[in-house]
Amino acid sequence: MTGESTKAGWLNRVSEYADLVKFEHTIFALPFALSAMLLASPPHQWPSLVTLLWIVLAMVGGRTYAMGLNRLIDAQIDGQNPRTQMRSIPAGRVSHREAWMLILLSAGLLIVATCQLPLICIQLLPVAFLVLTIYSYMKLFSPLAHLVLGVALGSSAVGGWLAVTGELSWLPVIFGWAVVFWVAGFDIIYACQDYGFDRSAGLKSIPVALGLPQALMVSRVFHGLTIGLLVLFALLYPSTSIFFWVAVGLTGGMLVYEHWLIRGDGREPICLEKVNEAFFNINGKISLGVFLLVLLQKVLVA
Repeated sequence: MTGESTKAGWLNRVSEYADLVKFEHTIFALPFALSAMLLASPPHQWPSLVTLLWIVLAMVGGRTYAMGLNRLIDAQIDGQNPRTQMRSIPAGRVSHREAWMLILLSAGLLIVATCQLPLICIQLLPVAFLVLTIYSYMKLFSPLAHLVLGVALGSSAVGGWLAVTGELSWLPVIFGWAVVFWVAGFDIIYACQDYGFDRSAGLKSIPVALGLPQALMVSRVFHGLTIGLLVLFALLYPSTSIFFWVAVGLTGGMLVYEHWLIRGDGREPICLEKVNEAFFNINGKISLGVFLLVLLQKVLVA
């Protein structure tokens, strides 16, 4: 029984740590990083399994570092917000010491994994840490926090490309900025849930700065830029096939559906009850759908 209790205890701690950093949200960034990895590979060639392994580990390390730090810095704020007061740290299920240990271990994983990738990835590592760190503080002084989060996830797509080629060019930058505006757009929608609390607490966000109707318009503009940049990438990429164009169409259709789903009823500008579905389900399907179609392009065309 003691062994079973110990095992159950460890499983419970792992579950709490995964919940702390919302590990399942890795689905937003990792598929785009892997898509960029496949797009960067020369025709009829595949990235090595070793490269794939280090990309995945760098992604997991970087995202866990950023999310753990964000939860730690926001612990007091989260404890005051009715929507977030049951998160792991304010609810007391994860201590500050445990959170710091997870943050430092994740930073170490990011460093070790990145050091196995091409030199340019190592050279850009300080920039990655800066972006991943500053996001947690942005809401205290600027509504541009949504774009900083977008840059953090968009950089992972660029990183997936650089891990294969070792060279920076306009193609990964265009692809990365498509991810930036996609993330910033849906993060604005997510932030609408905390509009009242953020205003009263003096926190910064585009909904607080502009109001809900205008914030939703900015979100639509950002998602329009996402589609425009994906189209530009498809036109410039030398091996674009029907599969990638389907990925662009899928992304556009799902983003239109996302904004339709959260539409207001005339009295309210947004249906807050649908935000979580729009945030996780639809955006998760976009990232996975794009990856699967890029994979099909690699298997059947390139």
